Amino acid sequence: MAARASSAEALPARVRHRFPILERLVYVNSCSQGALSDSVRASYEDYLRDWDEQGAPWEYWVERSEAARGAFAGLVGADPDEIAVTTSLSAGVSALFSGLRFDGERTTIVVSDFEFPAVGQIAHAQELRGREVVHVPEAGDATIPLEHFEAAIDERTALVAVTHVCYRNGSRVDVEGVVRLAHERGALVLLDAYQAAGAIPLDVRALGVDFLAAGTVKYLLGSAGLAFLYCRRDLVERIRPTSTGWFADEDIFQMDIHDYSPSPTARRFEFGTPPIPSIYAGLAGIELAQEIGMAETEEHVRGLTALLVDGVEELGGRVVTPRDPDRRGPLVAVASTDEHALVAALRSEGVVTSSRDGNLRISFHGYNSSEDVEAVLAALARHRDLLA
Repeated sequence: MAARASSAEALPARVRHRFPILERLVYVNSCSQGALSDSVRASYEDYLRDWDEQGAPWEYWVERSEAARGAFAGLVGADPDEIAVTTSLSAGVSALFSGLRFDGERTTIVVSDFEFPAVGQIAHAQELRGREVVHVPEAGDATIPLEHFEAAIDERTALVAVTHVCYRNGSRVDVEGVVRLAHERGALVLLDAYQAAGAIPLDVRALGVDFLAAGTVKYLLGSAGLAFLYCRRDLVERIRPTSTGWFADEDIFQMDIHDYSPSPTARRFEFGTPPIPSIYAGLAGIELAQEIGMAETEEHVRGLTALLVDGVEELGGRVVTPRDPDRRGPLVAVASTDEHALVAALRSEGVVTSSRDGNLRISFHGYNSSEDVEAVLAALARHRDLLA
């Protein structure tokens, strides 16, 4: 245990000082919002300084937007022209769905029951266009076996929407298996990587996904208001969004109001004025997440979640998240008799968590330590009556 604890301290010892909140609270809620760093705070000051000193530095601000595009492209192994800069995952996915053409018999969208409401709602909105939505149910062990996807994906399927890590229970989906199944049957795949980006290394080529959406508010350590959509280059021209805006045009400075000429790149999925303050913060967050290291974060968090899972079970609690480390992400869900009361009780003791679907959610990042795990377990022991 001593060697394990020692290795669990190496990464946080290097980065904890960058996150002032950790001096006051046990922050284990990155699945909702990454902890505020010194560099992200400074980025807002940079934005205000640039605005104050230059008045309207739009050329530079557009350059910042392009820098964010390039930063995310590097993060997921894509080319910059395959990335759209959006204000939210919802905005990017809405633009994508608005432009999808359902040819011949392919009129069905398959969504897993692990999806975040935004993806499910956007998919069901397509029923107004005559599409059918098919849900892939989870199993009783908080997983969705590949066999369930196999039963749902067929020759009518146009698109499969799947989340990398479930926001409710931390379960990790077999993305490569889903992609293989979908492509064998002629369907495209959209991956929601919001609960993975920043905590799990991502490579769109290796995963084989056709589309990927994620944002900066969680493990990428930025703020709300910035997200990205990846579209495989050879698919861009096939999709003509009807949900669009000024910055999606092939030449935004033509100021043309007489036709619709979308960009030949993934910029066609963008809307209007870029979210400049969030871009400053997002760039700072992505750079810090890369400095911490995605692979290092994944390995470190695996160790912390293993300590937590063992500790909760020793307390007599029930961990909803799969035991297999390969089948879970950086989020651990603990069953509760009253999850809202448990979140409040922990918060009163300086432990910041969140809840979903009857479960307490505890999520770690590279800045968390084994001492954080011990503090969480000690607090749970004092509120054992709220564990299911």
